Formats: sequence, C-alpha cells, structure tokens
Amino acid sequence: MRADRLVSLVLLLRQRGRLSATELARELEVSSRTVLRDVEALSAAGVPVYAERGRHGGFALLPGFRTDLTGLNHDEALALLIAGSRRGTPTIGLGSALASAMLKVVDALPESQRGAAADVAERLLVDPETDLLSRRLVADEVPDSVVAEVRRAVFAGHKLRIHYAAADQAPKWRTVDPIGLVTVRDQGYLLATRSGADRTYRLSRMVAAEELTEPAQRAARVDLARVWQERSTRFRTGGAQVAVLVRVDPARRDELVGTALAVRAEESDADGWLRLDVTFQDSRHAEWALWQLATDAEALTPQWLRTSLRDRAAAIATRYEGSSPHQSRTANASTSTSTSGSNR
Repeated sequence: MRADRLVSLVLLLRQRGRLSATELARELEVSSRTVLRDVEALSAAGVPVYAERGRHGGFALLPGFRTDLTGLNHDEALALLIAGSRRGTPTIGLGSALASAMLKVVDALPESQRGAAADVAERLLVDPETDLLSRRLVADEVPDSVVAEVRRAVFAGHKLRIHYAAADQAPKWRTVDPIGLVTVRDQGYLLATRSGADRTYRLSRMVAAEELTEPAQRAARVDLARVWQERSTRFRTGGAQVAVLVRVDPARRDELVGTALAVRAEESDADGWLRLDVTFQDSRHAEWALWQLATDAEALTPQWLRTSLRDRAAAIATRYEGSSPHQSRTANASTSTSTSGSNR
C-alpha cells in the first residue's frame, strides 16, 4: 500500500506541479504527517523532490524528472480514462486502485498529448449518478473488509466462508466455491457453487467473509459472461413470475421493457399502440411497473391486475377529492384568530 502511495505522490507532483502537504494529504487520503514521512522516503531513494518555504510554498520535483512507465498512444489512454469513469469499480472494492491507475495512465502519455486527453475525458460522462428524471442510481455499499476477502478468494481460487443474509432472513454462515464477480448497474454479485449447486450472492447482503486455504472446486477456465447469462435466464423463467398482456404507448415502450424481466411477444395494435406479452418477478412488481406508466399503458390480462390498478386509482381519486382536510383546518384556525382579534 505504501509503495502505491509513493508512486501516486510522485505522479501528483509531476502532473500538478507544486503542492502543499495539506493538498497532498487530501488527495492521498492520509495525514500531513504521513505526507512528510513519504517525502523523506522519496528523497532517500533518490527521487528529486524538494520543499519550497513560504506562504505559497510546497513540495515539487526538479524540472525534467520523469517516471519510467509503459507508453500508451492517445486513443489507448483515452479508452482507459473513459473506462475508469464508470461507477462499478468501487462496488468490488477497487476504487482507490482505480484512482491510482488513472494517474499512471495520464503520466504515461507524452507531454504533448497529456492535456488533450484529459480535456477529451472531461467531455464524456459515463454512468452518471442520476438519470434524466433525477432518479438517483444508488450503488451497493459493501464493507471494504468483506469485498477484499471475497476478491482474494476469487482470484486465488480458494473456498470462501460468508455470513450471508438472504432476503427477509437472518444471516447464516455458509462455505462456497467462488467462480467470479459481476457488477450490474452498480450492484455486485458473487457467482459461486455450494455443494455443487449454482449459487448467486449479492455482495451488499454479506455481513462478513473469510478466505479459506482450501482450494475451491471449480473449473480452471470460465466464460463468466456465459455463466451470468445462463443464471439470468434461469432467474427470469423460474419462481413466481407473472405474465401480463399490456397495451402501451410506443413512447413509453422502452420504459416498460426496462422494468420487465422478459418480453415474450410484441405486435402493433390498430390504433398505433403496441401490444406486449411481458413477465414480471411477482404480482407486486407487475402492479408497480404498470402504475408508473399511468394512462400510457393498459394491462389487458390478468384480470386481478386490472382490478388492483383500478382500486388503487379509485383510492387515490378519493384521497384528492375536494379540498385538503389539512388546508381546511389551517383556514379555519386563521379565521378564528382573525375573528378573536377583531372582537378585542
């Protein structure tokens, strides 16, 4: 960890010039005292870092000093910078490593290209935290200690003990054979087997994890994309899924498809709307998805879903019929106060 921090310190000074101990501490997420010790270590190792005293002083490198990093062309470095802007990496505990790697990528460019690549990267935004409707995309929060143990077991090919809380259940310890890690829409998953059976665990539901020394029972090579696709298909086609026949305004078609588990059939209606046969995870999922589309969609079957949506709409209409009781009480209180004042 300290070696990585020392490299990051040198790269920060190369790319930004003179920086104070406070600024370096903030960038490296350490104390100013640690920065001073790191600067001393770099000087002892022959790195030409020096201190400038005074109000605008700080630490800097002698002009012309350059670290020996593998060269990249402009497009290769830009591709890495864009990939580094994606939000999934922190989900598997590599956020700090990514920040350090991005510094090295920028530094590996020829000086004539460095500014241009950084400027181009600023013009691209990948996976922002909110969509156009300001709906916040919340990433899973997983303790660093947990994800580090999981990651080590996956890479080393060792068995893994996890204290896992399945939905609506108390956490239980279980030993699994890890296969790989998958990040989907900022949610992290561990693909594994347990007693030979396929298992998929959400990282945010892991309370604790422990890498074991025993080798995992798994194939030497894996096509993780294929494994994930197979498990996703089984998930969509099993359990208590609900099939719904829906008429939808073409302008809201993608929104409907984005919330459904699968689209089994699709055709156009005579009035220009689309008729889709879709599946949802369960009844609550189906009702929620159709409710979001309001009058831009109509559930044709099953009948219980039509009835549920009708009753829900009727309850909303009743709630908002007439003036608000709260507003009426406020108005009455104001009138009473005004009348009392005039009587005096």
